[in-house]
Amino acid sequence: MGDILNLGGRVALVTGAGQGVGRQIALQLGAAEGSGGVVVNDYVLERAEAVAEEVRAAGGKALALQCDVSDHGAVKAMVEQAAADLGAIGVLVNNAGNAGATPSPELGKPFWETGPEVWNSFVGVNFYGVINCTAAVIPGMLARQAPGRIITIISDASRWGDAGLEIYAGAKAGAAGFMRSVARSLGRHQITANSIAIALTATPAVRRTLEGDPERLKRTLEKYIVRRPGQPEDVANMALFLASDASPWITGQVYPVNGGFSFAL
Repeated sequence: MGDILNLGGRVALVTGAGQGVGRQIALQLGAAEGSGGVVVNDYVLERAEAVAEEVRAAGGKALALQCDVSDHGAVKAMVEQAAADLGAIGVLVNNAGNAGATPSPELGKPFWETGPEVWNSFVGVNFYGVINCTAAVIPGMLARQAPGRIITIISDASRWGDAGLEIYAGAKAGAAGFMRSVARSLGRHQITANSIAIALTATPAVRRTLEGDPERLKRTLEKYIVRRPGQPEDVANMALFLASDASPWITGQVYPVNGGFSFAL
Protein backbone atom coordinates (compact mmCIF):
# COMPACT_ATOMS: atom_id res chain seq x y z
CA MET A 1 0.00 0.00 0.00
CA GLY A 2 1.42 3.40 -0.99
CA ASP A 3 1.66 6.52 1.12
CA ILE A 4 -1.92 7.57 1.84
CA LEU A 5 -0.72 11.17 2.30
CA ASN A 6 0.35 11.31 -1.35
CA LEU A 7 -0.28 14.65 -3.10
CA GLY A 8 -0.90 13.03 -6.47
CA GLY A 9 1.51 15.31 -8.34
CA ARG A 10 -0.34 18.47 -7.30
CA VAL A 11 1.52 21.78 -7.15
CA ALA A 12 0.80 23.66 -3.92
CA LEU A 13 0.62 27.40 -3.27
CA VAL A 14 1.02 28.46 0.36
CA THR A 15 0.40 32.13 1.13
CA GLY A 16 2.17 33.96 3.94
CA ALA A 17 4.72 31.14 3.97
CA GLY A 18 7.86 33.10 4.79
CA GLN A 19 7.71 32.23 8.49
CA GLY A 20 5.73 30.48 11.22
CA VAL A 21 2.86 28.18 10.33
CA GLY A 22 3.03 28.95 6.60
CA ARG A 23 6.70 28.05 6.46
CA GLN A 24 6.07 24.68 8.08
CA ILE A 25 3.16 23.93 5.75
CA ALA A 26 5.33 24.76 2.74
CA LEU A 27 8.08 22.46 4.03
CA GLN A 28 5.60 19.62 4.63
CA LEU A 29 3.93 19.92 1.23
CA GLY A 30 7.24 20.35 -0.58
CA ALA A 31 8.62 17.15 0.93
CA ALA A 32 5.41 15.09 0.70
CA GLU A 33 5.12 11.98 -1.44
CA GLY A 34 3.85 12.92 -4.88
CA SER A 35 4.44 16.64 -4.44
CA GLY A 36 4.49 18.55 -7.71
CA GLY A 37 6.34 21.38 -6.01
CA VAL A 38 5.40 24.28 -3.76
CA VAL A 39 5.01 27.99 -4.42
CA VAL A 40 6.17 29.90 -1.35
CA ASN A 41 4.40 33.25 -1.13
CA ASP A 42 5.18 36.11 1.21
CA TYR A 43 4.97 39.89 0.99
CA VAL A 44 8.70 39.91 1.90
CA LEU A 45 10.51 38.20 -0.98
CA GLU A 46 13.64 37.41 1.04
CA ARG A 47 11.61 35.37 3.53
CA ALA A 48 9.89 33.45 0.73
CA GLU A 49 13.22 32.75 -0.97
CA ALA A 50 14.74 31.42 2.27
CA VAL A 51 11.89 28.94 2.75
CA ALA A 52 11.98 27.91 -0.92
CA GLU A 53 15.67 27.15 -0.49
CA GLU A 54 14.84 24.95 2.53
CA VAL A 55 12.38 23.00 0.40
CA ARG A 56 14.97 22.53 -2.35
CA ALA A 57 17.61 21.44 0.18
CA ALA A 58 15.18 18.73 1.32
CA GLY A 59 14.83 17.50 -2.27
CA GLY A 60 11.61 19.25 -3.27
CA LYS A 61 10.76 21.75 -5.99
CA ALA A 62 9.98 25.29 -4.89
CA LEU A 63 9.33 28.74 -6.31
CA ALA A 64 9.38 31.93 -4.22
CA LEU A 65 6.95 34.67 -5.26
CA GLN A 66 6.32 38.01 -3.58
CA CYS A 67 2.73 39.23 -3.41
CA ASP A 68 0.34 41.01 -1.05
CA VAL A 69 -2.73 38.75 -1.17
CA SER A 70 -5.07 41.69 -0.60
CA ASP A 71 -4.07 43.01 -4.06
CA HIS A 72 -6.33 41.23 -6.58
CA GLY A 73 -4.20 42.03 -9.64
CA ALA A 74 -0.97 40.98 -7.94
CA VAL A 75 -2.52 37.67 -6.90
CA LYS A 76 -3.63 36.91 -10.47
CA ALA A 77 -0.13 37.67 -11.75
CA MET A 78 1.41 35.45 -9.06
CA VAL A 79 -0.80 32.48 -9.96
CA GLU A 80 -0.07 32.94 -13.67
CA GLN A 81 3.69 33.00 -12.94
CA ALA A 82 3.39 29.89 -10.78
CA ALA A 83 1.52 28.03 -13.51
CA ALA A 84 4.15 29.00 -16.08
CA ASP A 85 7.03 27.83 -13.90
CA LEU A 86 5.66 24.79 -12.03
CA GLY A 87 2.22 24.04 -13.45
CA ALA A 88 -1.37 24.81 -12.50
CA ILE A 89 -2.02 25.03 -8.78
CA GLY A 90 -3.66 21.86 -7.41
CA VAL A 91 -3.47 22.75 -3.70
CA LEU A 92 -4.09 26.22 -2.30
CA VAL A 93 -3.37 26.95 1.36
CA ASN A 94 -4.72 30.38 2.33
CA ASN A 95 -2.43 30.95 5.29
CA ALA A 96 -1.61 34.68 5.05
CA GLY A 97 -3.24 36.43 7.99
CA ASN A 98 -2.91 38.78 10.94
CA ALA A 99 -2.98 42.43 9.88
CA GLY A 100 -1.27 42.01 6.52
CA ALA A 101 1.65 43.81 4.94
CA THR A 102 0.76 47.33 6.07
CA PRO A 103 -1.09 47.17 9.42
CA SER A 104 -2.65 50.35 10.73
CA PRO A 105 -0.93 51.88 13.78
CA GLU A 106 -4.40 52.26 15.34
CA LEU A 107 -5.21 48.54 15.39
CA GLY A 108 -4.93 48.44 19.17
CA LYS A 109 -7.84 50.83 19.66
CA PRO A 110 -11.44 49.58 20.19
CA PHE A 111 -12.93 49.05 16.73
CA TRP A 112 -15.77 51.48 17.42
CA GLU A 113 -13.22 54.26 17.86
CA THR A 114 -11.72 53.67 14.41
CA GLY A 115 -13.20 53.01 10.96
CA PRO A 116 -12.86 51.13 7.66
CA GLU A 117 -9.37 52.45 7.00
CA VAL A 118 -8.26 50.56 10.13
CA TRP A 119 -10.60 47.58 9.83
CA ASN A 120 -9.29 46.84 6.35
CA SER A 121 -5.92 45.87 7.84
CA PHE A 122 -7.66 42.68 8.95
CA VAL A 123 -10.42 42.34 6.35
CA GLY A 124 -8.05 42.89 3.41
CA VAL A 125 -5.80 39.92 4.09
CA ASN A 126 -8.01 37.55 6.10
CA PHE A 127 -11.14 37.79 3.95
CA TYR A 128 -10.44 39.45 0.60
CA GLY A 129 -7.04 37.76 0.46
CA VAL A 130 -8.75 34.37 0.69
CA ILE A 131 -11.26 35.34 -2.00
CA ASN A 132 -8.52 36.71 -4.28
CA CYS A 133 -6.35 33.61 -4.09
CA THR A 134 -9.23 31.15 -4.35
CA ALA A 135 -10.69 32.92 -7.38
CA ALA A 136 -7.27 32.98 -9.06
CA VAL A 137 -6.59 29.25 -8.73
CA ILE A 138 -10.03 27.83 -9.53
CA PRO A 139 -9.84 28.16 -13.36
CA GLY A 140 -6.57 26.21 -13.40
CA MET A 141 -7.95 23.58 -11.05
CA LEU A 142 -11.00 23.09 -13.25
CA ALA A 143 -8.86 22.88 -16.39
CA ARG A 144 -6.75 20.12 -14.81
CA GLN A 145 -9.85 17.90 -14.50
CA ALA A 146 -8.19 16.27 -11.51
CA PRO A 147 -8.68 16.41 -7.74
CA GLY A 148 -7.94 19.79 -6.17
CA ARG A 149 -7.67 21.00 -2.58
CA ILE A 150 -8.38 24.43 -1.08
CA ILE A 151 -7.50 24.94 2.59
CA THR A 152 -7.90 28.13 4.61
CA ILE A 153 -6.23 28.74 7.96
CA ILE A 154 -8.66 30.53 10.25
CA SER A 155 -8.61 31.17 13.99
CA ASP A 156 -10.47 29.93 17.02
CA ALA A 157 -11.26 33.62 17.51
CA SER A 158 -13.86 33.12 14.76
CA ARG A 159 -15.50 30.23 16.67
CA TRP A 160 -15.01 31.30 20.28
CA GLY A 161 -14.77 35.09 20.06
CA ASP A 162 -12.00 37.26 21.50
CA ALA A 163 -12.44 40.68 23.07
CA GLY A 164 -10.42 43.22 21.14
CA LEU A 165 -10.27 41.07 18.01
CA GLU A 166 -13.77 41.69 16.68
CA ILE A 167 -12.79 42.62 13.11
CA TYR A 168 -10.18 39.87 12.87
CA ALA A 169 -12.64 37.29 14.22
CA GLY A 170 -15.32 38.48 11.81
CA ALA A 171 -12.96 38.27 8.83
CA LYS A 172 -11.88 34.75 9.77
CA ALA A 173 -15.50 33.65 10.26
CA GLY A 174 -16.31 35.12 6.86
CA ALA A 175 -13.46 33.14 5.31
CA ALA A 176 -14.83 29.92 6.82
CA GLY A 177 -18.31 30.65 5.44
CA PHE A 178 -16.79 31.40 2.05
CA MET A 179 -15.00 28.03 2.13
CA ARG A 180 -18.27 26.21 2.83
CA SER A 181 -19.92 27.79 -0.19
CA VAL A 182 -16.87 27.09 -2.37
CA ALA A 183 -17.10 23.47 -1.26
CA ARG A 184 -20.70 23.26 -2.49
CA SER A 185 -19.84 24.88 -5.81
CA LEU A 186 -16.80 22.76 -6.63
CA GLY A 187 -17.45 19.36 -5.08
CA ARG A 188 -18.72 17.88 -8.33
CA HIS A 189 -15.32 18.71 -9.87
CA GLN A 190 -13.43 16.72 -7.18
CA ILE A 191 -12.23 19.98 -5.60
CA THR A 192 -12.58 20.12 -1.82
CA ALA A 193 -12.55 23.21 0.40
CA ASN A 194 -11.92 23.09 4.15
CA SER A 195 -10.70 25.31 6.98
CA ILE A 196 -8.31 24.74 9.88
CA ALA A 197 -9.01 26.76 13.03
CA ILE A 198 -5.92 27.32 15.13
CA ALA A 199 -5.40 28.70 18.63
CA LEU A 200 -2.20 29.73 20.46
CA THR A 201 0.61 28.57 18.18
CA ALA A 202 4.31 29.09 18.84
CA THR A 203 5.20 31.18 15.83
CA PRO A 204 8.28 33.43 16.18
CA ALA A 205 6.16 36.44 17.17
CA VAL A 206 4.16 34.48 19.75
CA ARG A 207 7.31 32.94 21.23
CA ARG A 208 8.89 36.38 21.66
CA THR A 209 5.78 37.66 23.43
CA LEU A 210 5.17 34.73 25.78
CA GLU A 211 8.71 33.65 26.60
CA GLY A 212 9.39 37.09 28.00
CA ASP A 213 6.42 36.76 30.38
CA PRO A 214 6.33 33.27 31.99
CA GLU A 215 3.38 34.17 34.24
CA ARG A 216 1.30 35.25 31.27
CA LEU A 217 2.18 32.02 29.47
CA LYS A 218 1.13 29.99 32.53
CA ARG A 219 -2.22 31.81 32.77
CA THR A 220 -2.81 31.35 29.05
CA LEU A 221 -2.07 27.62 29.07
CA GLU A 222 -4.56 27.04 31.89
CA LYS A 223 -7.24 27.42 29.20
CA TYR A 224 -5.81 24.51 27.18
CA ILE A 225 -6.50 20.84 27.88
CA VAL A 226 -3.18 19.93 26.25
CA ARG A 227 -0.98 22.20 28.37
CA ARG A 228 1.36 23.54 25.74
CA PRO A 229 1.22 26.01 22.88
CA GLY A 230 0.56 24.53 19.48
CA GLN A 231 3.53 24.09 17.19
CA PRO A 232 3.58 24.95 13.47
CA GLU A 233 3.97 21.22 12.82
CA ASP A 234 0.58 20.54 14.44
CA VAL A 235 -1.13 22.75 11.87
CA ALA A 236 1.04 21.57 8.99
CA ASN A 237 0.16 17.93 9.68
CA MET A 238 -3.56 18.69 9.34
CA ALA A 239 -2.90 20.73 6.19
CA LEU A 240 -0.99 17.81 4.68
CA PHE A 241 -3.87 15.45 5.45
CA LEU A 242 -6.44 17.77 3.83
CA ALA A 243 -4.16 18.37 0.82
CA SER A 244 -3.51 14.69 0.24
CA ASP A 245 -5.24 11.73 -1.35
CA ALA A 246 -6.34 10.67 2.17
CA SER A 247 -9.20 13.21 2.25
CA PRO A 248 -11.17 13.11 -1.04
CA TRP A 249 -14.57 12.80 0.70
CA ILE A 250 -14.05 15.61 3.23
CA THR A 251 -15.22 19.08 2.27
CA GLY A 252 -16.93 22.14 3.72
CA GLN A 253 -15.57 21.45 7.21
CA VAL A 254 -13.70 23.38 9.91
CA TYR A 255 -11.03 21.38 11.75
CA PRO A 256 -9.89 22.82 15.10
CA VAL A 257 -6.18 22.32 15.85
CA ASN A 258 -6.27 23.96 19.24
CA GLY A 259 -5.10 21.72 22.09
CA GLY A 260 -8.64 21.57 23.43
CA PHE A 261 -8.93 25.33 23.92
CA SER A 262 -12.50 25.33 22.61
CA PHE A 263 -15.09 22.72 21.76
CA ALA A 264 -17.35 25.30 20.11
CA LEU A 265 -19.17 24.07 17.02
